[in-house]
Amino acid sequence: MSGATNKAAGVSIDERVWAFGLPMALGVAILLAWQGLVAWTGLPPVILPAPTDIANGFGRVLGGLGTHARATGLESLFAFVISTVMGMLIAMALCSSRLVRDAFYPNMVLFQLIPKIALAPLFVFWLGVGAPSRLTYSVFISFFPVALATMEGLTRTDPASLRLCRAIGASGWQTFFSVRVPFALPYFFSGVKIAATMSVIGIVVGEFISAKEGLGFYILLSQSRGETAHIFVALLVLCVIGLAIYAITAWAEHLLRIWWRGGSARA
Repeated sequence: MSGATNKAAGVSIDERVWAFGLPMALGVAILLAWQGLVAWTGLPPVILPAPTDIANGFGRVLGGLGTHARATGLESLFAFVISTVMGMLIAMALCSSRLVRDAFYPNMVLFQLIPKIALAPLFVFWLGVGAPSRLTYSVFISFFPVALATMEGLTRTDPASLRLCRAIGASGWQTFFSVRVPFALPYFFSGVKIAATMSVIGIVVGEFISAKEGLGFYILLSQSRGETAHIFVALLVLCVIGLAIYAITAWAEHLLRIWWRGGSARA
């Protein structure tokens, strides 16, 4: 038994090494190829800086990036929370009535077909130059994945479970929160993970148009100065912000799964 356990543990360790080692190895290979390409072609840093130039630039501007990163990070997190709550409430409203769903859902899909980047200047025109326009625009492009995924989960609840709830006389709200919501959680978090990246994109696009601080503003400033390496540094920081919001989402999903399994076991 202990040998089988050790063997199973060894497989688990191998899978972890493979899951983390393979992406890291690929990343290192890309960086080495990038460095070799720049050295071989002699491209000037303003066109394509080498990874070593980006690393040096990161060390030089890291202190000055703090204010910009904090502004972008806080606004992205705020927009992410609003879009998550808004998408969830919209999905619940659409699933509450067939009439409401048939009336609003096709129009929502049609509205989403409009290129979002083309609408960004309108938010500045309506809400002015400042954080409200950026937050509203970010929420506008982020809520739909949450609403769509959550509605998909709520409408695809196991019919046998719904019949059982009706058979035991459960109310509509009891069925909704005890059966539909747990079944929709994987769908919900799939949409939330998309919104995590979309919220950062929305804030940065807003900073491109109207901002005096933030990583989007810093990228434009670096572009005007021909500091391409600093643009890559800002992009790296944006990746860290996006990963942090995504990690919060994954952590919340993990806790909810543990809580739900514990509740089911106690029941």
